[in-house]
Amino acid sequence: MEYIKHHAMINEMFYTIGSAMISTMNLFVKPDDHLILFNSFGGKKYDDSPKAIYEFMKNDSRFAEYRLVWAFHEPEKHPEVIDKIKTDNFNYFLTALKARVWITNSSIQRGLHFCGKHTYRFNSWHGTPMKQMGRDKKNTENAPRYRANSDDVMLAQSKYEIEKMSEARQIPRERFKMFGLPRNDELLGVTKEKVRMIRNMLEIPDCKKVILYAPTFREYMLDDLSQCTLSVPIDFQSWHEILGDQFIVLFRAHYEVAKHTELPKDGNWLDVSTYPHLNELMMAADILVSDYSSIFFDYSITEKPMFHFAYDYDEYNRKRGLYFDIRKELSGACVSDELARLIATMDFENEVAKCKAFRDKYVEAYGTATQQSVEWIAKQLNL
Repeated sequence: MEYIKHHAMINEMFYTIGSAMISTMNLFVKPDDHLILFNSFGGKKYDDSPKAIYEFMKNDSRFAEYRLVWAFHEPEKHPEVIDKIKTDNFNYFLTALKARVWITNSSIQRGLHFCGKHTYRFNSWHGTPMKQMGRDKKNTENAPRYRANSDDVMLAQSKYEIEKMSEARQIPRERFKMFGLPRNDELLGVTKEKVRMIRNMLEIPDCKKVILYAPTFREYMLDDLSQCTLSVPIDFQSWHEILGDQFIVLFRAHYEVAKHTELPKDGNWLDVSTYPHLNELMMAADILVSDYSSIFFDYSITEKPMFHFAYDYDEYNRKRGLYFDIRKELSGACVSDELARLIATMDFENEVAKCKAFRDKYVEAYGTATQQSVEWIAKQLNL
């Protein structure tokens, strides 16, 4: 799928022929009014807002007679889910066509265009956009053409998000529900015991200050297999000297990145790129460092310091495109050593105030998104 996604001509052929085949198949499929299909990031994970909605539904008696099915690329890696199927085969597309509801944070359609006869499409999406998306996105010459979104509902955290998403993804504004993101509900009211439990699992001593470094991917940086790579200009030894042993850095590469910077083999840097729950990393962290990732919007709910490391801002903005300049919103630096010194000497109260101002500007709805989402879906099903 990665090769198809990054090559325009092949993508167009796949889209046209595949969509026609699935639509023809749909003529002979009988809908199942008690089937709900979930996926997260197309089938890569069991997490994010679809997981929050799923776990709420499992304990909601109104959905007791519904079959709640998850689709994964590798179902065997998700023993926590009983009813699951594999993506990208005949059974997957058959199940998608039968389903009464799709619940996703990206897409159920796997790069094609189809929908079941009675399917209600509920999309939480996976973050407020800082980088340009959809038809706003700056594409390379070989990039596939953009196709408009066709979901029945798209969630949002703010009016800013609705404005950007409606234009970029060509979604009528009335389809947006400003509930917030269900995945973020648990970021409120986190107890000290919960934080201690997570840090214990990560083997982080209580005396350490935790920095979560979570950069986004550069889709224009590809290897020979058309997979995204990442190499960040951090002088690890210098960071150690400036920050000392009181800090530990959790490095979280974006899920799109197959290969990334090799971290030093010491106790001050920990690669948590495969850790299953990003929210737990945000809970465990005292400080966030990122670049152009939507994690800033989510983390702002925690009211903890955030810093930008926008070392390639001009290149990223030129090749990918951004809606605003994060350097004007938060403290940060474009050089590794400067960032480390800024963190080491920060005015904590001032940085928390900047975090709250960022949240107030870009995240208007949060805290009850899961319940509101389930209530809305139940209403559509007349439950």
